[in-house]
Amino acid sequence: MKTLWQEETRRELLERARRLTPETKRRWGKMTVDQMLAHLVDAFRMGLGELEVRPKKLPIRHWPINWLIVNLVPFPKNTPTAPEIVRRKQASIEDEVRQLEAAMARFAARRNDPVWPLHPAFGKLSAKSWGRLGYKHTDHHLRQFGV
Repeated sequence: MKTLWQEETRRELLERARRLTPETKRRWGKMTVDQMLAHLVDAFRMGLGELEVRPKKLPIRHWPINWLIVNLVPFPKNTPTAPEIVRRKQASIEDEVRQLEAAMARFAARRNDPVWPLHPAFGKLSAKSWGRLGYKHTDHHLRQFGV
């Protein structure tokens, strides 16, 4: 599986994000392009511990369910998300892509950190799982907009 710890993978995701325009139509969900990009930026900020997100009491917080979702099960469409990572006022698409690139770089720089924040839905994750989840979440939303 691809992971954000691979530079080539990060580059591929950012190239896809740069193809987005205000006219890009979503294939599912309610977010606009700029809202989706802001959501991705804030999801990385959450993973970096820069944005506090309240934990949810869900069975997917525990191993092996969290491991299965991060590593094997495709993300379902239209899944609810933490309100803290969908409420920020969005910048322009270009600015959001720049913020995404910066957040992704900060995230990748932490690859070898032994301690990571708890994920609000998936609980305790290893650095390896955070790298896979970051890729999987970003890819999911870029596919949502056909890129």
